[in-house]
Amino acid sequence: MKALVVEGGAMRGIFAAGVLDSFLEQDYQPFDFAIGVSAGASNLVGYLAKQKNRSYQVITQLATNRQFFNPTRFIKGGNLVDVNWLVTESARQFPLDKQTLFSGTPLVASATNIETGQAEYYQVTSDNLNRVLEATSALPIAYKQTPCFSGGCYTDGGVADSIPVIEAYRRGAKEITVVLSHPLSYQMPHSRTSWLIKRLLTEHPMIGEALANRAERYNHCLDFIRNPPRDVTIRVIAPPETFAVKRLTMKRDLLDDGYQMGRVEGEKHLASREGVYGLTIENCHFCV
Repeated sequence: MKALVVEGGAMRGIFAAGVLDSFLEQDYQPFDFAIGVSAGASNLVGYLAKQKNRSYQVITQLATNRQFFNPTRFIKGGNLVDVNWLVTESARQFPLDKQTLFSGTPLVASATNIETGQAEYYQVTSDNLNRVLEATSALPIAYKQTPCFSGGCYTDGGVADSIPVIEAYRRGAKEITVVLSHPLSYQMPHSRTSWLIKRLLTEHPMIGEALANRAERYNHCLDFIRNPPRDVTIRVIAPPETFAVKRLTMKRDLLDDGYQMGRVEGEKHLASREGVYGLTIENCHFCV
């Protein structure tokens, strides 16, 4: 089985938007299932609906809007980011081709259960689409609402599983393509403010604990990618070292540059798969 895994990272998702648009241009959709987290799930919705540029428009036109990101509102006790508004407005301004989306490759999104601090994975359907997209992107502290459905309440999937490559393997994938939102050299540093986060999340102690251990989980996924089991091939598409987009970057020129980097890396990945560069799994593990 072939799986596509797309990391989140808020505005850093602009890189994956470029990668997936390059895939759409070449009608490249060979996957048996896809798993996304936060912005990665949103990007995958546009890709699996075969709507080129949708994710780019959502990020550059809506995620930069003050209705979504508003520090003044946050200081006054409101949301720093209004995820529900973004999900609802995305559906209104850029309607999805749901027939295409739900008739092809199954999409799974991860969310973190606030009671257990563990990742749970939901197949996205026409019935739960908006709820799952809200839950997988519901940044703790920055988003005050707690999305609840299917008997549980959730926060951002990246809290417990930022790169669900191990989940893809657990589901039987033997060929996994991973789109990251950091360069390959990245290692997540351990938080120096975990004590403060735990204090801010006293009502949800398991989320505070999960955030405190997030770097360990994240780097464990990177280790899995770099040293996969013998029975799986993992191919990675990652931003170059010059990728300057951060989690809350709002500057259009930086976002456009990040999108173009994604397009370039996506095109390079497809070219390498076709043997254009003469690369193989033996001489370029992360390229092929």
